[in-house]
Formats: sequence, C-alpha cells, structure tokens
Amino acid sequence: MPTARSIVLFDLFGVIARHQLPGALGKMAARCHTPTDAFTTAYWDCRPPYDAGRQSASEYWTAVLRRLSRSADPDTIEELRLTDIDSWSRVDERMVAYVLSLRDVAEVALLSNIPSDHADAFLAAQPWLRRLDHVALSGKIRAAKPDPAAFQHCVEALRAAPGDFLFVDDRAENVRAARAMGMNGHVFTGHDESAAVIDTWLRRTVGPDQV
Repeated sequence: MPTARSIVLFDLFGVIARHQLPGALGKMAARCHTPTDAFTTAYWDCRPPYDAGRQSASEYWTAVLRRLSRSADPDTIEELRLTDIDSWSRVDERMVAYVLSLRDVAEVALLSNIPSDHADAFLAAQPWLRRLDHVALSGKIRAAKPDPAAFQHCVEALRAAPGDFLFVDDRAENVRAARAMGMNGHVFTGHDESAAVIDTWLRRTVGPDQV
C-alpha cells in the first residue's frame, strides 16, 4: 500500500562519494614523522566529536597530534586539515547522476558523517547537492550516525514519518540504527544492486506506473 511520502535518504561516502583517497593517511603520517599505523589509530579514535560538530578542526588535529606526542603548531594543523579535506573530495559521477534522476519519482535527501569544515568545502565543490530535498551533514546538525539524533533530524526536517524513508548506507551498523528508528534500510554494495532495491521499494510506495 502506498505511503504518504517516498524519501530515499542516502549516505555520502562509500555510496555517492568515494572513500578516502588511498595513501592519504600515509601522507599525513609522514608529515607528522610517525608510522602510518599509529597515525591511523589516532586519526580515527579522535574523530567522533569532530564528525559530530563538537570539536573544531583545530581541536581535532591538536588531539591527534598530542596522541602522537607531536607538536600541534598552526602550520602543521592547517596542512593536515587541507590534506584531509582533499582526500575525501572525490565523487562517483554515475551515482550522482542516478541520485538526481530519482527526483523525478521521489524525494531525495542526504545524511552524511562529515566535519563542519569538510562540509563547507564539499558543498562549495558539489553544487548538485543543492538540488536535493534536504542535506544533513553531521558537523552541521551536531549528530553523527549511528546516533538516533541524526536520523531524527531528517525526520523532523522533512516533516515526514520514519516509515516514509528508505535509508541507503554502506555501513550495516548505520542501516540497523535507521531501521531501529522505523525507517526502511538497505546496505549499499554497488550501483546496480542498490538501484534494483530502490526501484522495487518505490514501486511498492508510489506505484509501478510512476517509477
């Protein structure tokens, strides 16, 4: 039976945008004169409050450098910050085109874990984001997946019910969190397989004649 709304809510990295540029963590580790493994651990362990908008870029990089017993001088922080932003800047143009094509038959929104300064750079470089019905970026909404608050933000921003959403993410734990909120969920494994799942869901929600 058709629902009142049909909203496809996409993750960004690993779905529409590429994962981090290979070798980027090694490049940043070399800048800090530290082994890549140690840098990678510090980079990810310190990340959650930065993603969730509870830390500035300077605070995040200071925490990383202190974890590595390295000096947190402004020049180093800025170099690392810019290298990091660049490493997350690539998109899958085929997925961008597909996501935009869905707007002919459904509402389309985005929910991504991304720090606030990264979000500013990504929004400036990717004007297609302005064509979506809603864009929720964790550093801006101050909640990161799988925190239920991130999904609740989308529900409230779009004035919809959780059941109106199909959430698509490449991380199973995020899809589980969306389902726990009452959303439909799909773990992304590739364009063709996910397009088939989305098409089937839309045929159930908006009707076969409209897809």
